[in-house]
Amino acid sequence: MSNIMSYLFETKAVRFCEENKPFWYTSGKIGPYFINTHFVYGSEKDASELLTFIDECLNDKLNLPEKVFQKVLKQYKENEIYHNVIDTMKDYIINHINVEEIDYISGGERRDWFFSNIIAYLLDKPHISIYKDLSTVVSDSKFEKSETITNIENKKVLHIADLVTVASSYIRAWIPAIKNIGGQMCWSCVVVDRMQGGKEKIEAEGVKAFSLVNIDNTLFETAFKNDIINENQLQMLKKFFKNPDETMKEFLIQFPDFLENALNSDEKTAKRAKLLIDGNLYGLN
Repeated sequence: MSNIMSYLFETKAVRFCEENKPFWYTSGKIGPYFINTHFVYGSEKDASELLTFIDECLNDKLNLPEKVFQKVLKQYKENEIYHNVIDTMKDYIINHINVEEIDYISGGERRDWFFSNIIAYLLDKPHISIYKDLSTVVSDSKFEKSETITNIENKKVLHIADLVTVASSYIRAWIPAIKNIGGQMCWSCVVVDRMQGGKEKIEAEGVKAFSLVNIDNTLFETAFKNDIINENQLQMLKKFFKNPDETMKEFLIQFPDFLENALNSDEKTAKRAKLLIDGNLYGLN
């Protein structure tokens, strides 16, 4: 999967922080790298445009799958990076899962659709679009017909996603949504696994979990060898991978101004810093 790893770097889907300037995550925690897997759609610009398009169409749930499919199919035909990523994922699925056993492919709102729709088309499987409110729309493999179905009669589902971290979306939405329509999610395949316990949580639900790329020391070493990061950044990343909370707690103790500056920064950063403090996320009190 080294080609996928190189595309993550090339499209800046993986970004590493400057020394002593970790990123703020939505949760209020901090860390030395950030992943936007959907950038392998071709570029940050292309990915942002598709997300905006999806947002504009979200109020039309029944027709949205076909509209998104037309966009991703065009990109698949025209963009080399995206084409190669999708073909790699398709081949990986064929090599690791008995495709004959897959009845449906599903993808959740919104970034999963960058990958799930086109994979459903290439494997000639009907697609289940799952919305955040757990509603679902089922489309044929060419996305020519979409409808709401209340029962898929215990059929087997492969869920495709961009990224898994701690699998909160799977537990809260994707697995329950498939159960709600009488289906059985049997497999999950993601482009990137952040190796933060998500795979284990998914498999505890009886779903076999696969990933094309794992975010671990191999990726960090590759970034170092390619002069994307320096030795100090590499050591921070390795420490973070081994024990993220303890590593960031040590950082905050060593650089108390970091938190103070964040509270006085832009609104988004200040809000996340407040989440860290109010939730006592690193036990600093």
